[in-house]
Amino acid sequence: MTWSEMQPLLEQASWDTLYMVGWSTVIAIVGGLPLGILLVLTDKGGLLQNTVLNKVIGQIVNVARSMPFIILMVALMGFTRSITGTTIGREAAIVPLAIGAIPFFARLVETAVREVDGGLVEAVQSMGGNTWTVVRKVLVPESLPSLISSTTTTIVALIGYSAMAGTVGAGGLGDIAIRYGYQRFETELMWITVAILAVVISLIQFVGDYAARGLHRRGGQSGAAPRLRLLKARAPANSGATGTESPAAEAPAADVSKVA
Repeated sequence: MTWSEMQPLLEQASWDTLYMVGWSTVIAIVGGLPLGILLVLTDKGGLLQNTVLNKVIGQIVNVARSMPFIILMVALMGFTRSITGTTIGREAAIVPLAIGAIPFFARLVETAVREVDGGLVEAVQSMGGNTWTVVRKVLVPESLPSLISSTTTTIVALIGYSAMAGTVGAGGLGDIAIRYGYQRFETELMWITVAILAVVISLIQFVGDYAARGLHRRGGQSGAAPRLRLLKARAPANSGATGTESPAAEAPAADVSKVA
């Protein structure tokens, strides 16, 4: 097979892979981020402690994560057909890819959020902040570098999943490698496909690591943590002032809005 014959195949396969991985990543973030945060909030000692709910969600996530992706695709064929009308093609592949990635990303989010300093959560609570304020002002911003790294890991995993999806007619680079590289003995095309996947994964990993390091440095210099500690330090002094009890009681609630 000549390069002029390979080029259109590789271009279409690369676009199909990016399409599947892109949409699956978006769905995984939308579904996995709140799920991971909920696992932290409902855990023992969490802001919304609920042991039963936490164990139920945790078991569902564990079972979904432990299932091999190729088996998950087969198990979800009926569900996929009910949504997309077919079980082959890139649109159909997005369904199992997203469902497989949501619990994976949720566990990564849970790990990232647990790393946030508990003192910052207490600082917001002492200033009258509710659970939503804690999540929006502390948990997500302070864990953002780790969340970026988690997203990068998820994208890389989804690229591998998409290659497996290609074996059952989903298209993409995995499909090219199997149909042409393996079944038709086009070894050169197969290795070109492998090289493209390696380059794409390396670029994604580099961009993700660079963004995570940049956010980490920025957070250390001008993030919410220093302001929260400063506001918490001022709160006791204000509350102990004589003759100004009413304004002091209102000050902490107003101070929460300054943390951003």
